[in-house]
Parts: sequence; structure tokens; C-alpha cells
Amino acid sequence: LKEENAVLRSKINKLQILSETQADKMRKLEKKLEENKIKEEKEAQDLEAMVQHVEQNLQLMTKRAAKAENSAAKLRQENAQLQAELSSSRLENEALRAGQAGLAAARQNAEVALQHLLQVTTSSRASIRQLLSGAESLQLIADLLKSIDRISEVSEDGQ
Repeated sequence: LKEENAVLRSKINKLQILSETQADKMRKLEKKLEENKIKEEKEAQDLEAMVQHVEQNLQLMTKRAAKAENSAAKLRQENAQLQAELSSSRLENEALRAGQAGLAAARQNAEVALQHLLQVTTSSRASIRQLLSGAESLQLIADLLKSIDRISEVSEDGQ
């Protein structure tokens, strides 16, 4: 009976040690699980912050593109007006040539109108380039948002 008690005590000691080992493992796993949860929450917050930043940039780019479009429209209108002035100046120039009176003044007016027209044309082209650049930036941001959505879907599927 003593021998049997000793064997049982030995088994109980082994079981207690095994139980403590398993409890330690469980505590470590719970701690690791909590760390992983915290890490995932931080990553989710970082991703959300990045999405918000991209959305803000998208709104800013949209405003800039709208402003550039308005500017381009104004420049086109001014360009048309200046072309009409140039045409009028040319007609006046021709009339002055025909009458041979004030030829130098008409040439100067035509030259000034032409220079102004060239400046507006150059400015219009730059604005149109800027508008195209803004549109390309908006497309890039849209593509980035699509890829973020795909990454989120893959991340959720992987879990």
C-alpha cells in the first residue's frame, strides 16, 4: 500500500508539473494573442489613417483640377477675345494700309495684340498641361485606393 501510495504521489507530482507547464504555455499563448490583437489594431488604425490621408489628397486634387479647369476655360475665353481683337486689328491694319494713313500705329497695335495673344496661348497651354497632370494624379490616387481595398480583402481572407 505504501508502494502504491508512492507511485500515486509520483504520478500526481508529474501531473502537477505537466499542468503547470501547460498553464505556462497557455499564459504565453494568451499573451502572444493579445500582442497580435494590439498589433492588428494598430495596423488597422494606420491603414485607416493612410486611407483618410489619401482621401484628403484626392479631395485636394479634385479642387485643384476644378480650379485648373475654370482657369483654362477663362483663358480659352480670353484667347478667343484676343483672337477677335487680333482679327479686328488686322482688318484695321489692312484698312490703314489701303488708306496709307497711320500705318505705323496699326502695325504697333497688331504687334501688341499678337504678343498678348501669344502670351495667353502659352499660358493656356501651361494651364491645360497642369489640368492634365491633375487628372493623372487623380487617376493614380483612385488606383491606389483600389489596391488598398484589394489588400484589405486579401488580409481578411487570410485570417
